[in-house]
Amino acid sequence: MKNDDKKSEKNSSADNVDEYLQTLGNEDAREQRYYSQEQAFSTDELSALINEKRLNELLAQSDEFLSSLSGEIRDFDE
Repeated sequence: MKNDDKKSEKNSSADNVDEYLQTLGNEDAREQRYYSQEQAFSTDELSALINEKRLNELLAQSDEFLSSLSGEIRDFDE
């Protein structure tokens, strides 16, 4: 009986396709379906995935890029 409960809780591929097709015309339902499929990561999981040194390098590069871009934009008016 427990196996039947598990099967009834999981949708078949056809059910998933049917549900998706029904939400195509409804932007709110489509957005809700999209976000309901997101996975939440714990702090420990994220810290294991993120290379902090590389992230800091990329942030420094983006700061340099934005500073130079700001300078170029100011010079563009002249």
